[in-house]
Amino acid sequence: MSFGDGTGDSGFGVRTVLTNPSTRPGLLLPGQVTLGGGSAPVPVDHVVLGLVTRVEPADGGDGYLDVEFGRVPVAGPVVLAPGERRAVRFAVPMPWELPVTVVDGHPRLNLPMDVRTEVALGPGLDRGDLSRVFVHPLPAQERILATLGELGFTLRQVGLQQGRLPGIDQSLPFHQKIGYWAAPLYAGPFSEVELTFLADPQELRVVFVLDRRLALAGASHVSLSRFRVRHAGAERLNWAELVDSWIRHAVARHAAVRSGAQDGPPLPESVNTNRPPDLPPEGEGLVGTAGGEGGI
Repeated sequence: MSFGDGTGDSGFGVRTVLTNPSTRPGLLLPGQVTLGGGSAPVPVDHVVLGLVTRVEPADGGDGYLDVEFGRVPVAGPVVLAPGERRAVRFAVPMPWELPVTVVDGHPRLNLPMDVRTEVALGPGLDRGDLSRVFVHPLPAQERILATLGELGFTLRQVGLQQGRLPGIDQSLPFHQKIGYWAAPLYAGPFSEVELTFLADPQELRVVFVLDRRLALAGASHVSLSRFRVRHAGAERLNWAELVDSWIRHAVARHAAVRSGAQDGPPLPESVNTNRPPDLPPEGEGLVGTAGGEGGI
């Protein structure tokens, strides 16, 4: 809803402007809602901002689902006098688990992330005003994505899926999947990997879902591995060595498939490590665990 459109015969209008539509998880998104009165007094019950996006259904069905996952009241109740304009500043907190919509420096058009302005005027409710938000990765997220490219992984797709990953503590009713084709160095044990970021104020949890397609067996084996890295000191980490060790640890922990078949020869030595890959000590800011086998 914007000025000039009017609501009914009152001439009432609303305009929402974001100070900067680019943000990151955990930040405040500032802006201003301006209410404009018309030819008669207008009672406004409330003005609420909602965070909305579009996700794939959990059952893999066609189409998308619109999901609202956050609501922030910014005004009301209030009565606007005829011709009055009232500006209300706001700062919407971005969830730490907010999905990234800018990957490799490019906005992903299939990941709409919006702030929706909801205005209640008596029995009427308007949810028409959408302001697009561009979510850039946190520094650690950015380094991980860049490192995967440097290691030879090819970005396949980025999407949002309804529901939560099994065994993972999450606050949002959906999760992001950043999919890659396996790099040549790692392509024996698995063919695809999906990455999910789950951040909080102290650390970033990283979930790898590996899919190993066994052509001869006619089967597919999916496994999940979890790691975490602290935000503090992330700029001092050797990201090539760190991400390489994560991938190798995930492969080692999930080498046996359900059928008992072997995945093939061991991974060749990585140019990023000069010792057998393992988890860096906890003092370097990493703790890693691997989940059990099972479908995702």
